[in-house]
Amino acid sequence: MNAEELKRDLKDLATWTEAALDRLVPPAAARPAPLHAAMRHSLFAGGKRIRPALCAMWAGACGADRTAAEHPAAAIECLHTYTLIHDDLPCMDDDDLRRGVPTCHKVYGEAVALLAGDALQALAFRLLSAMPAPPEVALACVAELAAAAGPGAVVGGQVEDMLSGGLPPDAERLLYIQRHKTGDLIACACRMGVLAARGGAAALAAATAYAGALGEAFQIADDLLDATSDAAALGKTAGKDAAQGKLTAVSVYGPGGARERLAARTADAIAALGPLPDGAARGRLAALARYVAERRS
Repeated sequence: MNAEELKRDLKDLATWTEAALDRLVPPAAARPAPLHAAMRHSLFAGGKRIRPALCAMWAGACGADRTAAEHPAAAIECLHTYTLIHDDLPCMDDDDLRRGVPTCHKVYGEAVALLAGDALQALAFRLLSAMPAPPEVALACVAELAAAAGPGAVVGGQVEDMLSGGLPPDAERLLYIQRHKTGDLIACACRMGVLAARGGAAALAAATAYAGALGEAFQIADDLLDATSDAAALGKTAGKDAAQGKLTAVSVYGPGGARERLAARTADAIAALGPLPDGAARGRLAALARYVAERRS
């Protein structure tokens, strides 16, 4: 699959994801309207919908139609959006822009933004529990998301990221942050796609290895963009990592070393696809890994 084909594929999957979210998330006018409007403000602010796309792609790699992954794809995007709302709050990164629009707390105030994030987190688990699938499949997906969202994963990674400001370069701490703040939700998206499609152990192992490499690559690309791009391209404030003295791939390895590591982890992600029998699925997921490494926003 070439870059143009992947862009069309991602656009189609983003449209599919947003249609599912529009149907599954309460309407903005539903009481309490400020809460639901705030949830939708952040959910529909744009974004590439990479995590739902990965969920659908891995379901497809296991021979299932993407409809099997609809609830997990919507759930992972709700969970991811909750982390973004909280990440932007004044008590954390204190950011004014996300995806090119004002952050949730800038529009709705800190209290409603905090509660909108809480509500999206709870809704994510509600969506998984309502999956039109056998109970054991839904339960397995709930367990995956709970593990990825908890203290040993996304929350723990966020805490380590917050504590890293001003510390000397530390490759081991950086890897912890990359794996947990970013990588665990990417792994969850891939693994839930396999689970929703009722794929086997080999597919689950391939998804785990692919996602582990892709998650690190994704965060390295983010770090490079923050250091080299601008707010117009990123849709959020650029240069904040360096201004806050945060631990990043750029601060640990330097720009050149970060690019070398990005290329190596991208290659690792592609190599992990070897066990998949479907050549088209391998090509699709490999193209996505290259897209993550080469993106400009």
